[in-house]
Amino acid sequence: MRSQPLSRRLARIALWIAGVALAIFVLDLLGIPVREWIEELFDKLAEVPAWAIAAGIVLQSAQTALAALAWFGILRAAPIGPGVSYRIVLASYATAVALNSFLPANIGTWVMLLMFTTLFAGATFTMMLSGIVVQKIPFTVFNVALYLYLFFSVAGSFSVKLGFLADHTAIVVGILIGGAVLVALLGRTFWKRLAGLRAQVAKGGAVLGKPRRFLLDVVLPSLGSYLARLAIVGVFLGAYGIPVTFHDIATVTASNSISNTVSATPGGVGVTQAMNSVALSGSTDAATATAYSISQQIVTSAWNVVFAVALVCWVFGWSGGKALVESSYTDAKVKSREMKERRKRKDSDSLTT
Repeated sequence: MRSQPLSRRLARIALWIAGVALAIFVLDLLGIPVREWIEELFDKLAEVPAWAIAAGIVLQSAQTALAALAWFGILRAAPIGPGVSYRIVLASYATAVALNSFLPANIGTWVMLLMFTTLFAGATFTMMLSGIVVQKIPFTVFNVALYLYLFFSVAGSFSVKLGFLADHTAIVVGILIGGAVLVALLGRTFWKRLAGLRAQVAKGGAVLGKPRRFLLDVVLPSLGSYLARLAIVGVFLGAYGIPVTFHDIATVTASNSISNTVSATPGGVGVTQAMNSVALSGSTDAATATAYSISQQIVTSAWNVVFAVALVCWVFGWSGGKALVESSYTDAKVKSREMKERRKRKDSDSLTT
């Protein structure tokens, strides 16, 4: 394909800049403070030392690249493995991370799964969905280890928790037995009905059948990604003069994880800042903790978008990448809505039976 003349490329760039400027102007007229958000972004960036921004960008890139490498290991072990390319996995995963930074309900993850389904021959949505379960295993273990550290490191917390269990032993045992019976009954009821689904899930999670490969191709990259996440927190804590201790890093990381889980806002905005302020209450004042949290989220989110756009353009080209992401985003909204409706129907059916 013959490349476009330089004058035409420059004209397209100029049109894009003019279009963005016009869109910002129109949105401001409509009462949407886009210009104020952009000004706030640059104001927050001015507060952060250049070394912290550079280190944050490098570590955020490493976190994304290593998590994508874990996904690559999962997909390579599946039946579609021979056709899987790390470049495509990285671009798709980076797109998910970027979209989840400013879209609610983790819609970016759905986009990534549909991109995988579209780009890899033989891939099915169920197979890709099972890959999420496998990908979450190492990160769940790391988070649980972090929570246990915090649980045992807080003076008196262990005795308080165990004190409740000791005082209500019969209730706790009854709940555990009832839960086990319920799980057994549900498993027996749906085991035969879900035979086809189990086969698809088994294909997506095939790497679990190879422990050594799972450890090397999934767990180790995931560990590297998790350590990069911890390092990002340490870098921005240091940039705001907050003590960079393992306890503070662990507390902030745990609060970020919880806020992303319980929040319905894009990227956990607002909830993250509130929880970070509480987590750092013993190390700094609320204003500094909030400023730290906002700056870290703005820098990493902005870089996630830049990184994803660069990768999508590099791997798919601007036109192809734009069309792929747009179609996957549209399909992701439909798929998410369908699954919510299916869950509602199941809940209503269970209530009527």
